[in-house]
Amino acid sequence: MKALDQVREVMRRDRVFNFMAQGQHPVIKGKVDVSKDIILYLESVSVSFDGFKAINDLDLYINDGELRCIIGPNGAGKTTMMDIITGKTRPDEGSVYFGQTMDLTKMSEYEIASAGIGRKFQKPTIFPEHTVFENLELAMEADKRVWITLFARLTPAQNDRIHEVLQTIMLEQHAELKARHLSHGQKQWLEIGMLLMQNPRVLLVDEPIAGMTHQETEKTAELLTGLAGEHSVVVVEHDMEFVRSIAKTVTVLHEGHVLAEGSMDEVQNNPKVIEVYLGE
Repeated sequence: MKALDQVREVMRRDRVFNFMAQGQHPVIKGKVDVSKDIILYLESVSVSFDGFKAINDLDLYINDGELRCIIGPNGAGKTTMMDIITGKTRPDEGSVYFGQTMDLTKMSEYEIASAGIGRKFQKPTIFPEHTVFENLELAMEADKRVWITLFARLTPAQNDRIHEVLQTIMLEQHAELKARHLSHGQKQWLEIGMLLMQNPRVLLVDEPIAGMTHQETEKTAELLTGLAGEHSVVVVEHDMEFVRSIAKTVTVLHEGHVLAEGSMDEVQNNPKVIEVYLGE
């Protein structure tokens, strides 16, 4: 790629991904205090929009390394909850902590992403005209200043990391394929891979199987369960069969607070849940 093209590419990346913004200093990773085995704390959190309480006295605790599924009817507060965790929305009341010491309400979206919280939206954001390998390379945790980028070459360790992620997201055989040629499900996996290149401690994943084939859905279940342990994975999803296939703990939101929490069997047999959600 010519030098001018690389400069343009750097500028385009920075407009798309907060974690690639130039001229900012990331929070140092590896400092998350999970001595109590909890990585995310939301306590007594409330936020209102034009008088409507989207989140209402919400208490939520995510354990380090767990895979948690969040379900609930439309308007339950699922998206707002993720907006609060990632700094897009500031709560009116309550506290939000990453580990025991990082107050997320005092951090910018970029700082939160740099600290180790990655979010995947329902619609994948990728670079369609670049190969799968290049997408992962562009998302790599590295110095993104223009002159550094112009002359940077992948180290053996960086190359190995990209191939490791390619294998994780099941796209190793498509490394040189332009991303626009991927199936819908594969594009979703690629975006998860781009987040993994940032080495996040927490992954927030919004409706990952929407529009997927049955086979892609099964592979997505394998991918997400495989990420748990090394990462904490929070999945917002409507498909109950999919939730049952991946979740040990399910949290049900309703009117901005936790209605029920437990195994899928416990949640499905909860009369309140049946009334407000599963019984619809």
